[in-house]
Amino acid sequence: MDFVSIRIITSDVARLVEFYERATGMQAIRATEDFAELKTAGATLAIAGTRTVPLFAPGSARPADNHSVITEFLVDDVDRVHQNLAGFVTDFVNEPTTMPWGNRSLLFRDPDGNLVNFFTPVTLEAIEKFAR
Repeated sequence: MDFVSIRIITSDVARLVEFYERATGMQAIRATEDFAELKTAGATLAIAGTRTVPLFAPGSARPADNHSVITEFLVDDVDRVHQNLAGFVTDFVNEPTTMPWGNRSLLFRDPDGNLVNFFTPVTLEAIEKFAR
């Protein structure tokens, strides 16, 4: 089994896709007005509109209602990324902070309130763990 993607349900696909394109510097692949994907080497961030929810099970997902998942992106230099996002991201949860497990992390919220973590490994163990 391979973990391939995480999907965010939103009431405004265009807004959320534009946010993630700007935040990540990646171009989304838009399949329809209700579905887009940002593909990385390791996984895909899918963004889907509320009209897609009934295709799975009516009422099974609600937009802007996440209180338990943090979507994480490995970046080369989290401090530089933080500088680039200043003035664009409106809800930083923390400034770049070195965590006990060896990653320097920047936590913020997307326009729907979902938590996003951009991180850079800084200890030898963390750097080895995420070596590409």
